[in-house]
This record gives sequence, structure tokens and C-alpha cells, in this order.
Amino acid sequence: MTTLEDRSAGLREQLRAWRRHLHMHPEVGFHEVETARYIESQLRELPGLTLSRPTETSVLAVLKGQKPGRTVLLRADIDALPIQEENTFEFASKNPGVMHACGHDGHTAILLGVARLLSEHPEEVSGEVRMIFQHAEEIGPGGAEELVMQTGLMDGVDVVTGLHLNSQLPAGVVAVKPGAFMAAPDMIELTIQGRGGHGAHPEEAVDPIAVGAQVVTNLQHIVSRHVGAQDALVISVTYFQSGSTHNVIPDTARLMGTVRTFDPELRQKAPGLIERVIKGVCEAHGATYDFKYEFGYRPLINTDWVAEELRQVALDTVGEERFRVAKPTMGGEDFSAYLEKAPGAYFNVGSGSEEADSRWPHHHPRFTIDEESLETGAQMLYAAALRLGAGEPEPR
Repeated sequence: MTTLEDRSAGLREQLRAWRRHLHMHPEVGFHEVETARYIESQLRELPGLTLSRPTETSVLAVLKGQKPGRTVLLRADIDALPIQEENTFEFASKNPGVMHACGHDGHTAILLGVARLLSEHPEEVSGEVRMIFQHAEEIGPGGAEELVMQTGLMDGVDVVTGLHLNSQLPAGVVAVKPGAFMAAPDMIELTIQGRGGHGAHPEEAVDPIAVGAQVVTNLQHIVSRHVGAQDALVISVTYFQSGSTHNVIPDTARLMGTVRTFDPELRQKAPGLIERVIKGVCEAHGATYDFKYEFGYRPLINTDWVAEELRQVALDTVGEERFRVAKPTMGGEDFSAYLEKAPGAYFNVGSGSEEADSRWPHHHPRFTIDEESLETGAQMLYAAALRLGAGEPEPR
């Protein structure tokens, strides 16, 4: 009987070929037409799978096992980002201004590999395994939300899991944690209306730049003075645009930013806390404002028992020396939409190494992965499908 390591080693070159093809031909969210077509063509070569297209640019593969058990959903995101790639390797993006800068090409290759392993060994599979190649993770409201709310993808699903390659972890390391794992990524947009004038006579104007600077500074007092030290909150103003020349005080300033939280109650309080600061500063300086707060993905909270199952999978698959307890991150993920409908957990597989020059941060134009991580990912998801599929559905 072949081991899982032997099986994944036999997939090594195919995993890399899939990943490199996808990397060369990236498409942004809701436009993954050729990506979805390629995925479907690869899946059609595998026996025992039932294929469908829940949306125009997503692909679902279903395999029914030969033993009773749970229905398990495995997820890989397939979209790229609007970034001009700066890598020069031979499989760099051929689509100007579009790049797989977050590892989704690797996620897709991994799940294709899992589909192959499952189709070759259906006698080992309990219950039913659904493999969703999901569109538009990078663009709100997100492809997961569309699949959950507008299709029957989650009907009957007992447990869900997926992975994200992480360039800040060593290649081949697996990191899992129960509870809060990724934050809710919300957005703020603010227009401050002042009164323009000559730069030499600021007393005759209401300077929206000066007001905006006070807003930016005072928003940080929410984090340091209005939220408990144990309650994670990030408020980052990331865009500040105003004015057109050196000697004119402009009429308006436009600011945008992101708000990150884990706790749902704190998330609901955040808009009011932020607007209170904006209102106070603007009124103090004679300006008016227009404020918009947009809720993004939900916080990603792993189900404890699923995270424990994945920890056991990791210990059995990669060993204690390559296992880590994951650290929560303020990054967001629309995988959280699936967790509204079924218990589940998300985990990381390290993809960083000096040899592959793959320590660049996600969403950077030099981002890449150490392709050794593809095998680790395939081993983990395959073993997770088998372990999570065995047994009775857990109470929700």
C-alpha cells in the first residue's frame, strides 16, 4: 500500500505544472472565465467526479465515497489581483496588470491534486467530498457570499475546510488554531468639506487638510483609549487626497481606510466610535463631513473541534517539528461566509524560503511561492477530507 507521501510525490511535477499555467494566465475576480474553463478541463480527466458550475466562473467537483460519513467541503480560491508582476521567471504573468500575488494559483493547484488523489482512491473516502474552486475572493462582497446565498452549495454540508499559503512561514510548515483567526475587513470613506482660500491667509479659510490631519491622529485614540487592551482593533487611514498646488487651501479632503476587528460586538460599535471623533473634530474647526462605513467580510472564527481535527491531521502528516499554533491575523478572508452555514476551520501552509526568493509579502509585485509547499498542501487537504469525512455529523 502506498503512503500519502508517495502519492503526493507522484503528483509533484503535475502540481507545479498546474500552478505555473495558472500563474501565467491570471484573471481578476468575477472575470475568471478562462481559469474556470481550464480547471474544468483538468477535472474532466479524472474518474468518479460529478462536475457543475454553480456560477459562471466557479467550478464544483463532487466525489461520493464508498463508506458512510459526513459531507465535507474543500475550498480553493482562484482569482488574481490587479497588480503588474515584477518577477522575471519564465512563467510570469502574460496578462498585463494582473498577477497571482496572493497564492491562489497554488491553492487551485493543490485542490486539483486533492481531486486526483480522491478520484484514484474512492475506497478510502467516507461520505461525500465537495471541492469548490471559488471565484472572487479578493473583491467584496466576495465569491463565497454569492455561492452561499445564491446556490445550493452548502446544502447538507457538515464541515468545511481550506488553506492559505503563507509566505511568512517556512515552506512545509502547517499552522492551525481554534477560535478567532482572521479579522473582519471593513472600509471607511470620508469627505471633509472646508472652505478654500489663499495659502497666505489661512484665517480666512477652513483648511480641510488640517482638519483631516486631526481626524487621522484622533482616530488612534479610539484604539488606545476607548477599546480594551485585550480587544483587537486596527484603524488605518490609507488614502488622503486634497489640494492641487502649493499656495491654495482647497475646499475638500478625501480620506479612506480600513477597520479590522475580531469581535462582532466591537465591530458593530466601531462606526459610531469613529463618526463621533470625525464629528467632534469637524465641528471644532468649522468643517462639515460626509462619512460612509462599509462592512466587509465577517471575522473568520474557526470551530474548535474542527481545528483540533486539523491539528491531528497536521501532526500525522507533517510531524510535530513542522506544526505551529497559528497566530491570528488582521487580514480578512471570505471563507468566513462558509462558516455561517457549517462548522469548519481554515489553516496556513508555509510557502516562504530564501532559496525560492518567496519571502515577499502577499500582494507584492514580487510575490511567489516555494513550490515544495504544494505537496504539503495537497497532503493536508487530502488527509483532512478523509479524517473529517469519517464519523457522524457534529451538532451545530
